[in-house]
Amino acid sequence: MSNASTAGAARHDSDRATRLGIAFMLLAILMFALNDTLGKWLLGSYGVGQLLFIRTVSALLVMVPILMRVGWHSLFPASRGWLLAARALIATLEIGAFYLAVSYLPLADTITYWMAAPIYVAALSPFLLGEHVGWRRWTAIIVGFVGVLIALNPSAETLTLPALVSIAGSLLFTLLMITGRALRGTPDAAMVFWPLVTSGIAGALTIPFAWVTPALDDLALLALLGVVALGAHYFTNRSLALAHASTVTPYQYAAGVGDAVRLAVLRRGAEGERAGGRRGDRGGGALHLLPRAAAGADEHGRPVGRFGGVRTCPGCGRS
Repeated sequence: MSNASTAGAARHDSDRATRLGIAFMLLAILMFALNDTLGKWLLGSYGVGQLLFIRTVSALLVMVPILMRVGWHSLFPASRGWLLAARALIATLEIGAFYLAVSYLPLADTITYWMAAPIYVAALSPFLLGEHVGWRRWTAIIVGFVGVLIALNPSAETLTLPALVSIAGSLLFTLLMITGRALRGTPDAAMVFWPLVTSGIAGALTIPFAWVTPALDDLALLALLGVVALGAHYFTNRSLALAHASTVTPYQYAAGVGDAVRLAVLRRGAEGERAGGRRGDRGGGALHLLPRAAAGADEHGRPVGRFGGVRTCPGCGRS
């Protein structure tokens, strides 16, 4: 086979891997969008630590049969174990920062900060991963970021102290993407297992101080959160194994557009629920609270705390 044919075949394989990586990232984004909405809803009643703990237990129950099939040895790769451990810690801090931020800020504001991650990845990947980011990709990333800002229309609450948590979280998400690409040869089981275990341990440490016994329907949602998170992390890792981080990370802007649509639906649903309340129509049980709680507000539009009370924004003193 000639050198030209070999180069053409290699280029074709690379393009195919990139397309598959993009498809996996889009699947991950879909799952993360569901994860965000479920998390926002559940944080109205349960603490961040409890949510992380039950989420981990649920995900591990799904993983155990998989690990029995692929072998437990896959959890202990022969090389770069230190980077895998660092990534597990980064993942724990990142998900904790997200759930903490979304407890105080509207979902749109929190997501806006995370939307800056593709810019950080593009800036750091040439130095940390050796990837080339041309002007066309830079242009697409910046245009996508501006578009998401317009679509989400963040509020003045982006200027409060919890915004610092969101900024830190978006930087941690950047490192999560970069380390995911750097560990692309690591078994999928290890890439998913250790971040889940680390976050579960962190959550378990808070249980003696902030445990609320969940109702059966909430327990089902908490379990679903773990399964969704498991799938989201798996598809993210597969995406980063197949394509450059600076190529697939900007596709999270698709989540921003989806979140804008979802938030508009939630707001409309909350308005309809309030109108129904004024008419005395409160049927449907607890489900009528979903639009309001998913948006993170009470009937007056104020942020809802862990136990349903109005949460005060630290650093600004406003409700």
